[in-house]
Amino acid sequence: MGSLKRKSGEETSSESSQPQKQQKGEGLVTAEEAVGCVHDVSYPEGYVPSTSSTVPAASADSKPAKEFPFTLDPFQSEAISCLDKGESVMVSAHTSAGKTVIALYAIAMSLRNKQRVIYTSPIKALSNQKYREFKEEFSDVGLMTGDVTIDPNASCLVMTTEIWRSMQYKGSEVVREVAWIVFDEVHYMRDRERGVVWEESIVMAPKNSRFVFLSATVPNAKEFADWVAKVHQQPCHIVYTDYRPTPLQHYIFPAGGDGLFLVVDEKGKFREDSFQKALNALVPTSESDKKRDNGKSQKGLVMGKVSEQSDIFKLVKMIILRQYDPVIIFSFSKRECEFLAMQMSKMDLNDDDEKANIETIFWSAMDMLSDDDKKLPQASIKHVTTSETWNRCASFWFASHSKGSDRDIISGRADQETFSIGLNMPAKTVVFTNVRKFDGDKFRWISSGEYIQMSGRAGRRGIDARGICILMVDERMEPATAKMMLKGNADSLNSAFHLSYNMLLNQLRCEDADPESMLRNSFYQFQADRAIPDLEKQIKALEEERDSMIIEEEDSLKNYYNLIQQYKSLKNDVRDIMFSPKYCLPYMKSGRPVCIKCIDDENSPSFTIEDPVTWGVLMDFHRVKSVLEEDANRRPEDGSYTLDILTRCVVKSPALLGCLYILVQGAFSICQNAVTSLSSARLNIPKDLLPLEARQNALKKLVEFISRYANGMPLEAEEMNIQSNSYKKAVRRLEALENLFEKHEIAKSPLVEQKLKVLNRKEELTAKIKSIKKTMRSSTALAFKDELKARKRVLRRLGYITSNDVVELKGKVACEISSADELTLTELMFSGVLKDVKPEEIVSLLSCFVWQEKLQDAAKPREELELLFTQLQDTARRIAKVQLECKVQIDVESFVSSFRPDIMEAVYAWAKGSKFYEIMEITQVFEGSLIRAIRRLEEVLQQLISAAKSIGETELESKFEEAVSKIKRDIVFAASLYL
Repeated sequence: MGSLKRKSGEETSSESSQPQKQQKGEGLVTAEEAVGCVHDVSYPEGYVPSTSSTVPAASADSKPAKEFPFTLDPFQSEAISCLDKGESVMVSAHTSAGKTVIALYAIAMSLRNKQRVIYTSPIKALSNQKYREFKEEFSDVGLMTGDVTIDPNASCLVMTTEIWRSMQYKGSEVVREVAWIVFDEVHYMRDRERGVVWEESIVMAPKNSRFVFLSATVPNAKEFADWVAKVHQQPCHIVYTDYRPTPLQHYIFPAGGDGLFLVVDEKGKFREDSFQKALNALVPTSESDKKRDNGKSQKGLVMGKVSEQSDIFKLVKMIILRQYDPVIIFSFSKRECEFLAMQMSKMDLNDDDEKANIETIFWSAMDMLSDDDKKLPQASIKHVTTSETWNRCASFWFASHSKGSDRDIISGRADQETFSIGLNMPAKTVVFTNVRKFDGDKFRWISSGEYIQMSGRAGRRGIDARGICILMVDERMEPATAKMMLKGNADSLNSAFHLSYNMLLNQLRCEDADPESMLRNSFYQFQADRAIPDLEKQIKALEEERDSMIIEEEDSLKNYYNLIQQYKSLKNDVRDIMFSPKYCLPYMKSGRPVCIKCIDDENSPSFTIEDPVTWGVLMDFHRVKSVLEEDANRRPEDGSYTLDILTRCVVKSPALLGCLYILVQGAFSICQNAVTSLSSARLNIPKDLLPLEARQNALKKLVEFISRYANGMPLEAEEMNIQSNSYKKAVRRLEALENLFEKHEIAKSPLVEQKLKVLNRKEELTAKIKSIKKTMRSSTALAFKDELKARKRVLRRLGYITSNDVVELKGKVACEISSADELTLTELMFSGVLKDVKPEEIVSLLSCFVWQEKLQDAAKPREELELLFTQLQDTARRIAKVQLECKVQIDVESFVSSFRPDIMEAVYAWAKGSKFYEIMEITQVFEGSLIRAIRRLEEVLQQLISAAKSIGETELESKFEEAVSKIKRDIVFAASLYL
């Protein structure tokens, strides 16, 4: 790739040479004082400028397509100069830096040149907002989001990226006319579920079009531009800046404390002393106060009744007093979003004029609702007794909706992280109520990149001297974790490309498309190819290190080494049998010494055991509940257990000295598989270990016992009465290996231990080299090639394509379905299941495709719905087994269980005409979650309407349309105040 790089600051174009005078605000800087941007450009190999481009470049003396009423920042000027040349550009800058200016210029330039321009965004809410903004600026603007279509023939079309992808696959006339495509929030391409849509859209884009990519800061922006240049054989500029128009200050609010600690100032300097003071100010809470919700502290929240002494209440009160409002409060829990919003009713945040405006807006919105919808708990105000109290509550009232519903705001906002994507909600302060989130697999700390994206909402340009970010931290957070979050780098833009049957079928159906070409041109393949030189260097270095190791009698030593590895493996087998719940549960008694092998666990970051292998005293054990606890016949010996062990611990956080035993109740919970030995003895340990003296005496007894019996008097297999044939066979093999050790020629060789260590390192290097070579082989070959073949086999087996890859009738249906599992839904259509049921039953069945949350006590669906669900499960199991037979990697039972019947009854009632407040009385689902599910249902039904129409199934088409009319009503589809 060719490349040209230069720094840009004061020496930019004339438009940015004048000082940028902003509105009043202490500490604001001019553009000249600000850090400039880096301007780079990527060229494809052998690139020769073409004179046939459909995008004309502006002449040197031509008037700008759009002039702005303010002086542009350097990065804005640089990006606009690229557009004037008729060349693509990627702009990577912080949230709220002003990237929309470049989009506006691209639109103005296209309209001036009488060309069509497409603006795409990740979510409908952002598309709606941008449509209104652009409509005010330019009249010739249309909107296409799936829900709404306005003026589809406009020269500037605003749409979601999914709609743009669909238009490309369908060969829309609009696609051929597009000169410029704006991809806003393009860093969304790394999203593991939806990110692939961006790659498809970029790869399939018309070859004569040009691009504007707007992204949050990503460290590998140049790599992305190189990929675009290669795929589309055109230059792609990169304009990158770390400059924040409004600098940020990062504070920590320690749990139980009453003040803020500045840990990162507006210049980006980390203040170690202040950070330590914040940790020292942590006030540990008792177990009764530490109610956890899925591993996350509610910080004083108890079913919406929050004390004025709660941390969050004190913090918001402090923010208001210090005039740090308006404030966005980020939470990763829907329940907490509800609580945070409701508790603020005790605060009076508005003056008389604001109260009057709030009342007008609120009652205007309420008047649009039916009388029945006004009975909803979140809409009802029957518990508010005075106008003053109502106004206080209204300030945060609309903040109570979480992901999936209308999320309106007046003075403050409690929201989930999805709000961080591009929506224009200016705030002075951002608060994080917790810094752990569930990512679909597990709870984890938010990454530095996620923190950068969300914290970027703080600070209003031209109004605030600085933005305020506040992290609420409890004792479970490590200092290193906090530093990484606050000072870490933005997340790299890595491909989340994956194959789907919908993509494959659409590629086969399109005349100019080809699945292998899509794979070859994907960002995933590009990144894999790029990694090869580094992998080759790694292999060379590892081989040099390995070959430098000369060992005497290596062949004989290797034979001895292999025997040792076998011996270790058998030892582990024996241990696994001995310490399986079936045999060891009867011996899990309080007071029994146990030997444990433990490693650091991020779930207990504040302390660890003293030694990796040590002795402790067993206090209690608990079975780990699985996700599916419905099996009433589960035996006690099934499953795994955690053990509460009393042992010596090392405190890793200085702030927690003196309160460790309160935190862990005198015991350290470890997994059952960490036990290496059980003692045949039992010590007399008191049950109540809360007193410090009791714990010290218990540990003293353990130390005395180990000093007398160094091996802990291990419990022998004979005592445990283990009758397993596998155990006996493993023991016999161990005895045979022990005899071989004694007789082996190398056993008495001098320095055998040192030689074995060298050989072990050599074997590790060989294994690592082998692994890297395997990675290289998969990189040099076409990524996903084997999976592509396997998925084609599935489609042929099920009758979606012919042996010559021609798309059949079933395939045409699956092409239209992208919001649900396309194969399962298509099979249900062709098996007649959907034809023989009523529209409301169809809606109920489809809810299993869109509902992914796990409810503990979901209502069991009625008999006819349960029969439909059984048919769905049978269809899903059959499809999964076909995929497994065709070598597609899939867990059959996990796939089947991914279809959940939890809201079948609720959705059925809604389709039958029940009021929303009536539905909420029969289900434990959050209002916002159910609204989101029903809206997604409408999206799936629209796709089914298109699918039925594509194959001439008019009866099914009418039934799906009737189903849409039954669910698309009332508050579920009410327009949002904010959007």
